[in-house]
Amino acid sequence: MTLQQIRKLIADDIKAVDQLILDRLSSDVVLINQIGHYIINSGGKRLRPLLTLLSARACGYQGTDHHLMAAVIEFIHTSTLLHDDVVDESDTRRGNKTANEVWGNAASVLVGDFLYSRSFEMMVEPGIMRIMQVMSAATNVIAEGEVLQLLNVHDASTTEERYMEVIHRKTAKLFEAATQMGPILAEKPELEEAFIAYGRHLGAAFQLVDDALDYTADAEELGKNIGDDLAEGKPTLPLIYIMQKGTEEERELVRRAIESDGITLLHQVSDIIQNSGAIEYTYEIARQEAQTAQEALASLDDSELKQALLSLADLAVNRSH
Repeated sequence: MTLQQIRKLIADDIKAVDQLILDRLSSDVVLINQIGHYIINSGGKRLRPLLTLLSARACGYQGTDHHLMAAVIEFIHTSTLLHDDVVDESDTRRGNKTANEVWGNAASVLVGDFLYSRSFEMMVEPGIMRIMQVMSAATNVIAEGEVLQLLNVHDASTTEERYMEVIHRKTAKLFEAATQMGPILAEKPELEEAFIAYGRHLGAAFQLVDDALDYTADAEELGKNIGDDLAEGKPTLPLIYIMQKGTEEERELVRRAIESDGITLLHQVSDIIQNSGAIEYTYEIARQEAQTAQEALASLDDSELKQALLSLADLAVNRSH
């Protein structure tokens, strides 16, 4: 199934979530409205809320609280983007200027805080303690992932294990929470572990491909500057691969790039990555993660919704942006 076909399958749900997002963004503080609408409407894939909607329906849920939780997931994701762009000093995201580039760091951080607090205000509404337990734990793990990533910045000795730990905390945890909402809302605790595993491995696959695309994609299509990760000193898997498998000369160049000269050495490092097998290795790990995600749903009854979830794992790997 294509992404368009998947969205068509739950078009009414998506429309309801889009409206809910607009309604709940509303604030009598004008700057919050401006920045909130700017980042929410800036062309994101809305993949995480889509996972919540699909998971709920695949578990047989017939209510409407999955709309609320999908919006919560999107608000949490958006708040992390606002904070990430400040920490990374990014000026471009999804082909547009970042909010911090337009309004400044202070406004971006504070509006990110508003979205976090608004999401917690919303997640109370279903009155399900399990939701609060899962979402509060998830946001805590995500914050830990951000700090772990910060500790790895400019550290050329970062291992693949440490890198994967950051991915599982910083990215995969929200995917995991998004999919876990399905069995929780449907009151099917026996399915929670399957959906947790699906979300975790899907999120890992998605981030691995993102990190490969940072060296291979078209900047305009990707929506950010190529080589941003290297410029920020982030040792992602393509770079870690070179540090493990490259020649002494290649390792030394990549070490310098990670530690201090990322932007000036970008073209040289990119050439090494393209010719070393680093991209192929990263995609292979991503494919393994996607396959593990699909296998996690083996016990779920066959349906169009299950097929949509399985297809999303393929789409996470086979994309150009």
